[in-house]
This record gives sequence, C-alpha cells and structure tokens, in this order.
Amino acid sequence: MDLFLTIRVALRALRKNKMRASLTVLGVVIGIAAVTTMVSVGESAGALLQNQLQSFGTNVLVVIPASGRTGGVREFAVPTLTVKDSAAIAAECPAVLAASPLVGASAQVIYGNVNYHPKDMAGVGVDYLTVRNWPLEAGDFFSEQDINSASRVCVIGRSVAVQLFQTGNPIGQIIRIKNIPFHVIGVLERKGANLVGQDQDDIVLMPHTTVKKRLQGSNFDTVNAILLSARTQAQMDDAESQINQLLLERHRISPGDVPDFEIRSTNEVARVLAIVTGTITLLLSAIAGISLLVGGVGIMNIMLVSVTERTREIGIRMAVGARSRDILRQFLIEAVLLSGMGGVVGIILGVTASMSVTSLINHFSGDAQWPVIVSIPAAVIALVFACGVGLIFGYYPARRASRLDPIEALRYE
Repeated sequence: MDLFLTIRVALRALRKNKMRASLTVLGVVIGIAAVTTMVSVGESAGALLQNQLQSFGTNVLVVIPASGRTGGVREFAVPTLTVKDSAAIAAECPAVLAASPLVGASAQVIYGNVNYHPKDMAGVGVDYLTVRNWPLEAGDFFSEQDINSASRVCVIGRSVAVQLFQTGNPIGQIIRIKNIPFHVIGVLERKGANLVGQDQDDIVLMPHTTVKKRLQGSNFDTVNAILLSARTQAQMDDAESQINQLLLERHRISPGDVPDFEIRSTNEVARVLAIVTGTITLLLSAIAGISLLVGGVGIMNIMLVSVTERTREIGIRMAVGARSRDILRQFLIEAVLLSGMGGVVGIILGVTASMSVTSLINHFSGDAQWPVIVSIPAAVIALVFACGVGLIFGYYPARRASRLDPIEALRYE
C-alpha cells in the first residue's frame, strides 16, 4: 500500500472519532508543553544569571590578600598587595588586558543640604572601567595625571546622581566627602542590581591615591584588591597562571610556602551557575516528561480499542490482498500521527506558556529582567520524542492487528 494512501486512511480513521482522538493526545500535549516551558524558563534563568555575572565585568579576575586561620577562626587579611603589583601584572602578563588597584572607602557625601551615604565607595585606577566593562553616561573618567597628583575628582553612579542632584546635571558640581571638596567629572551608565540584589549604581569612584592620601591619610601604596580583565574568556586560565607566577616571584614566596594572596575568577562562578541551572532545568524537564509516558499509555489503550472495533475492517483488508506489514504500518502511522499532532499543539502551548511566565516574572521582579528565550532545540527534541512515544506505544496494538486471522476477523461482530 502506498505510504500517502496509508496516511490518508489513518487521518480518515482519526477524523471518525475526533473527541476520542483529542482526549487521547491530551497527555502528550501536556507533556510536550510542560517540557518546552520548563526548558525555556530554565534557559531564561541561566541567561539572566550569566548576564548579571557579566555586569561585574568582562573576563574578570580578582586578586585579594590571603586570609589565615588561627584555631579554626578565619582572620582578617593583612594587606599584601600594592599598586606596583597591579602595574606589573598589566605590563608583564600577556593574557591580561587591563588591571586596576582597588582601595575601599566609606563616608558621607554632601551636596548642598543633601547628606547621603553611598553603599560603595572606592579608589581605583584609570583602567577600572575597562575591567568592569562599564561605559560613562556623561563626562570623563580621571587620568594618570589625576592619579599621580591625587586630584580631588570623582565619578558617580546613576543612583548617587539621582540622590544628590535629582534631575540636575552633576558634571562640574562640587560635593564634599569627609569635608573635602571633590569635583564630579563623570557619571556612569546604569548597570542595575547585581546577583545578590545590590544596586551597582550606588557608587562613588575616586583615584586610589586620593583615597589613600586624602581620605585615609596614608602614604603606603597597599591596596585592598586588584581587579583584572583577561583578553578573552579562553585566556582566563592562562591569565590566572601568569598572575600567580608573577606574584609568587614579586612577593618572594618559596616553593611549598603558602601564598599571601588569592586569585578569584568569575569563570568559576559562571561554571557553577551553569551547572546549577542546568541541573534544575533537567530535573524539571524529567518530571514534566513523565506526562509524556502517561500520554503514551493512553495512545496504546485507544489503539487497542481501535483494533477491537475495526477487527472486521482488518479482515476485509486482508481478504482483498492487504499484507500483515500493511496493517502494521497503518496502525503505527495512526499512533505516530496522534502523538505528532499532540506534539505540535504542545509546542505551541509551551512557547506561549514560557513567554507568559517570563513576562509575569519580569512584571514583579523589578530591575532583574529575565530574557525571553524559546528553546527551539528543546521543542524539536520534544516533538521527536513524542513521535517516538507514539511509535513505541503504538507498536503492540499494531502488531496485534497485523496478526489477526483473516477468517476469524471476518466473522467478528
């Protein structure tokens, strides 16, 4: 029997019992829709986390002083890193694109009668914005000359600008930090909240020399950390190795001794986040996939009923020349068509549901906007799996139909 003719016969048989066919594929529809939705929402969550991580900077490595333990209690780290370490890393590590020392600070910022305490205040180097991949919205960043002369200049985040100046232009204005006047020379572009919900725009940046000399009253060149950016993500491991080797030599740390610094990589955080989100998505998809098996059992049951109802028809077909394999193929095609149609409807519902869920989350999530991602590969795999379910669960009824005795089938009432 011609394949297209077999498909036409199968479609005609399904049209005779539209309601039964619809109820039969309901399990497949729910299963495919659930899998498509879970995978798409999981990928959206993963993309959100990766985007939030990238907001910290591009291919970022952080070098911090090592902290020791006494009697199992973690001690505060003793400053061991210097501005010269940062300059040496930038100059002598080929895999490093840029480096910036970082000196922490905390103080009230005053403008007119407004008194505000930013959550983040730091002294940094000229390459800080390169490391953080953070462009300016207006104005300029400080220069090497500002660093060398410990100039009283600052760059503020969007949240600080709103708190101090409301809708006014901050550029050129003078603010006071610890009663020291600072010129606002730039405003950073808005970044929003980070992974833990902290506002990244609530920040004031100054030359690290200014923070040390004018705010801390220190002449030492020690820093709290060094922020670095690898040239590419593929070179992050190379950059980490080069930094480690250079600092071991500069700090005269002998082989076998414990280093007085630690290197943290955002790459490791990204890998952990990818594993966590991937595992959650896989588990949710596996749970949703159970309904596909339930749908497969429903297809098998209805096909067994169909074989019983059409026993006489099968006998007539065999009597006029249909072979067992023709009967087998016809019922298999009916089962695959049932599951395939359920798969198509399930994909449409799944895509709609994933977009609706993402939009709903974005409506209540504030700054952390989830990207709308529709997983086409997941939808295709789910459709193929649905057809496979129809093939597997439809085989037994089809095989039973193909093995009917023609004479007994013709006698069946």
